[in-house]
Amino acid sequence: MTDDAWNPLLREQIAAHWSGQVRPRLDGLTDDEYFWEPVPDCWNVRPRGTGTAPVRAGSGAMTIDFAMPIPEPPPVTTIAWRLGHVIVGVLAVRNAAHFGHPPTDYQAFEYAETAQAALAQLDTHYARWLRGVAALGEAALGRPCGEAEGPYAERSWAALVLHINRELIHHLSEVCLLRDLYAHTPDPTRPKAS
Repeated sequence: MTDDAWNPLLREQIAAHWSGQVRPRLDGLTDDEYFWEPVPDCWNVRPRGTGTAPVRAGSGAMTIDFAMPIPEPPPVTTIAWRLGHVIVGVLAVRNAAHFGHPPTDYQAFEYAETAQAALAQLDTHYARWLRGVAALGEAALGRPCGEAEGPYAERSWAALVLHINRELIHHLSEVCLLRDLYAHTPDPTRPKAS
């Protein structure tokens, strides 16, 4: 392997998972699936003013449930919540810190009101992240990420990219599992998932 292969390898790791497994499984996601609460007291993305979580973050018509500290055990989260976490906490915050996206956080973000809008946000922030990582080239992978990355501040860009890859694989696989559960959970009042 040549020295210049690491940046493409890091991007290919997540791109293979994204294109071959996760993103095709999200096609056809319905609003009913997006907001489905498989158990009582789930954390979700909800219309402003309707949540009961200690923290209801968001700048638009929808807010995401949260608490600090996170309860033990943590609540089960919906597809909407998990996508909100990936879009904002995993991708958008880093795109803002490093790749020219306007500053954002959980409080400032405008969460999607529909599954399709959430998928569009996910696609946008995922593509921006990959472009940003590609633009780093090889030399930057060994440099520290900087103070915007908290516990990763002194760690290398390569370590951060691997961390983001793990986060995306982990949380988006959970979303796919929730789709499977939705499709196989009998509920005569709910439309069938496509």
